[in-house]
Amino acid sequence: MKVTPPNGTHNRSMAEINITPFVDVVLVLLIIFMITAPLLQQGLPVQLPKAAAQEIKRTPQDLILTIDDKGHIFLGDSRSPVLADDLPAKLVAVYQGKESKDLLIKADQQLRYGEVIQVMSLAQKAGVERIGMITRPEK
Repeated sequence: MKVTPPNGTHNRSMAEINITPFVDVVLVLLIIFMITAPLLQQGLPVQLPKAAAQEIKRTPQDLILTIDDKGHIFLGDSRSPVLADDLPAKLVAVYQGKESKDLLIKADQQLRYGEVIQVMSLAQKAGVERIGMITRPEK
C-alpha cells in the first residue's frame, strides 16, 4: 500500500541551485575591487613638478622609484621606505637577469635638487642604464 502525502506532493529532491548567496558574494567582491583599484594605480602621493616634456612610453615592467617631500625613498608599489644606503643593493636585486635597466623617478617638487641627484647617482652605481623623470603636464 502506497501512502501519499497531503495535497498530493511527493518527496522529490530539489534540482535547482540557490544562486542568491553566490550573487551576494560576487556583488560584494565587485564593490571591493571597484573601491581598491584606483588606490592601487595611484601609488604614493607626490606633488610632481610641471614640465613641458615629451611623454615617455611606459611599460608595466618599468620600475618606478618615488621620493616623497620628506626625502623617503620607495621602490615600486611598496609602502615601506628604503634607506639610501640599501638602495643600490635592492636595485641590483631587482634588475638581476633583466635586459633593460630603466628607472623612472617620481620626485616631489619640494625636494632639493641635490637629494634627487644623490638618488640618481646611487641608481647609476647599481647599474641602471637609463633614468627618466615623471612630471605633470604644464596645461
